[in-house]
Amino acid sequence: MKIQNSEVRVKGNQTWNVYRLENDQGMNVEFLNYGGIITDLSVPDRNGNKENVVLAFKNYDDYLDNPIYFGALIGRVAGRIKQSSFELNGQSYQLDRNEGDNHLHGGKDGFHSRIWEVSPYETEEEVGAKLSIVSPDGDGGYPGQVKVEVTYTLTNDNKFIISYEASSDQTTPLTLTNHMYFNLSGNNKRTLEDQELILDSSKMVELDEELIPTGKWLDVTNSPFDFRDKKKLKSVFTYETSQQKIANGGMDHFFKFDKQQEVDVYLEDPKSGRTMGIETEQPGIVIYTSNSFPEGIELAEGKPKKHAGICFETQSSPASLHEEGFPNVILDKEQTYSKQTTFRFGIQ
Repeated sequence: MKIQNSEVRVKGNQTWNVYRLENDQGMNVEFLNYGGIITDLSVPDRNGNKENVVLAFKNYDDYLDNPIYFGALIGRVAGRIKQSSFELNGQSYQLDRNEGDNHLHGGKDGFHSRIWEVSPYETEEEVGAKLSIVSPDGDGGYPGQVKVEVTYTLTNDNKFIISYEASSDQTTPLTLTNHMYFNLSGNNKRTLEDQELILDSSKMVELDEELIPTGKWLDVTNSPFDFRDKKKLKSVFTYETSQQKIANGGMDHFFKFDKQQEVDVYLEDPKSGRTMGIETEQPGIVIYTSNSFPEGIELAEGKPKKHAGICFETQSSPASLHEEGFPNVILDKEQTYSKQTTFRFGIQ
């Protein structure tokens, strides 16, 4: 087990720190203190070839303007907030508008674009780092000063664990996640079509044309979104239903976990043999299948093709700010927000 720290220079004469966590099994994770962005998560395939299974930019400078949130920590609220506004305890709040009239992933200057304080640590069985920031009252339009601590942990049995803790001096919305784009083929050699997914969910949220929840839950039974039994991702990469059309031929939806299976999510690449199981304390997940990429971006490996990566954004639902019956995002004053998501890698 070891941890390394180096520096990189980016535009504007800024210096960022790059941290590398490595275990004894040939797995490593690299991340930046800028946005907590994970730029490399490398694991061996069945033949021992170690390759990166998350998408990343070719150049560090490109993370300064990261509209697709590659590998970043997301907050204060992951997801879309309708009309960039909400009411809380009888008071109205107006947030930054950064996607049309709506507020996405904490706004233009969300946690994905902050410098985090990083404190590395190491034990016999794991290596990791604590990342912390303080978000001031009024940040992005949100009430309350929020103290956030995120811990990245790499274990010797090939688990990558993200633990989130936060507290606020005022009641405020908060739900945190990470926006890694996974592709188990390694080094973005192939798109996701033949990778296989299990998702422990029978309910998904209906979206409108702006990808905002309508307030209606949909039963996934007999639909392309039913992954309770393992099937290839290409089965959802069509325009068969209105919800697939809205998402541009894939998924960009919130699913509520049934908590009926051993893991909440399971992804497998039969060709490389790599597998990933996800267990989380969160009530649900937004799954995004990279249904489009901005023109002109350059990736560290491969091309930015449609369906090159899949995001597993474990979280509550910001739709709860406007609709009843959704997992709540409100953090009460002096309450501790505490959630954990574990990514377990293996070989099939």
